[in-house]
Amino acid sequence: MNNKSNELFERAKQSIPGGVNSPVRAFKSVGGTPVFIKSAKGAYLFDEDGNKYIDYINSWGPMILGHAYEAVVKAIQEKALGSTSFGAPTLLEIEMAELIKSMAPNVDLIRMVSSGTEACMSAVRLARGYTGKNKIIKFEGCYHGHADSFLVKAGSGVATLNIQTVPGVTAGVSVDTLTAPYNDLDAVKKLVEENKDQIAAIIIEPVAGNMGCILPQQNYLEGLRKICDEENIVFIFDEVMTGFRLSQGGAQEKLNIDADLVTYGKVIGGGLPVGAFGGKQKIMEHISPLGNVYQAGTLSGNPIAMIAGYTMLKELKNNSGIYKELDEKCSYLAKGLHEVFEKKRMKHRINRLGSMISIHFCDHEVIDFDSASKADIPVFNKFFHHMLENGIYLPPSAYESWFLSNALTYDDLDATIQAANNVSK
Repeated sequence: MNNKSNELFERAKQSIPGGVNSPVRAFKSVGGTPVFIKSAKGAYLFDEDGNKYIDYINSWGPMILGHAYEAVVKAIQEKALGSTSFGAPTLLEIEMAELIKSMAPNVDLIRMVSSGTEACMSAVRLARGYTGKNKIIKFEGCYHGHADSFLVKAGSGVATLNIQTVPGVTAGVSVDTLTAPYNDLDAVKKLVEENKDQIAAIIIEPVAGNMGCILPQQNYLEGLRKICDEENIVFIFDEVMTGFRLSQGGAQEKLNIDADLVTYGKVIGGGLPVGAFGGKQKIMEHISPLGNVYQAGTLSGNPIAMIAGYTMLKELKNNSGIYKELDEKCSYLAKGLHEVFEKKRMKHRINRLGSMISIHFCDHEVIDFDSASKADIPVFNKFFHHMLENGIYLPPSAYESWFLSNALTYDDLDATIQAANNVSK
């Protein structure tokens, strides 16, 4: 069934570390050989062997309208005729910034970069430069890219590969990175008291996507906001996953919480390599060339990436009903899967918000990394391979959120539920 994928994986390992360019793609957690994708259209992926899959990764979030979305593809084709990079300012960059400001709360100024990692790294540097303090607080299981300070208890790919400490990350970096359990406000208060006037920023995924889909508990984000206000700490929302996916204004709008700085990626690029960080003017004006906090990038504001993202965001802004449709589809999927697992008497918890969803095979609530890691991972791995064999492409890790696209039909959702119904306990 996957002869070409097997051959390509063996070939890839001769030239690429582990045969992949991002670790979770190697299927190391779930076992087996990764599927090599040849093309995609709408809600479907097609591999090198010609197999078709219903896609619940959607490039880890960007393809919110489905693969090869016609308006985005056409815009990229037309823009490429005028060259693929200038390294100079363009009108399109202004239009992109203005569009983001019109959709996202608390964004006065925004700087484009080339990845979510770069966006989060730059936001933390800016927070340190703005406050004159060095330490940051992050949360166990939250992943903010692979910059050194973010790999301390980072969940997701790091957890998938069972890497507890990361070689190459210095002790000094680790000392400046304080960690607390997600959804534990008292732990944050304790860290702040123990490190009085030393904390520059608290960075968080407002809805975590790297230990499954983990929602903030009631008053948790409000509590963090209050701490930041009282202690002159910059509150950073990592909306690389949630930005323009949970709503037009991302998690800030969906959850009605104001952040000081926000980082974006994924949807903002329409599938091309893009990130951004932005926020309140009094902080953003410390970034060069306005201020002394340096950040730069040759391909920042790349015209092909900008036109893809601009076209995607314009579609989302002009068709706000998309979010309601996605929410209804995700709710339908969650209900169907819950009924299947109940009938089979399989222990499970389904976490969901908007078009993000995750399944945890356990009988306890999943509210943080510790509770996520206590789920039955072997059962998930068996479930993953069963679904893959039945044409359903899920994230190859129990520590990842699924992402729905609006290209999914209810027939696709029914096929997914039916495939789950056929799994053996």
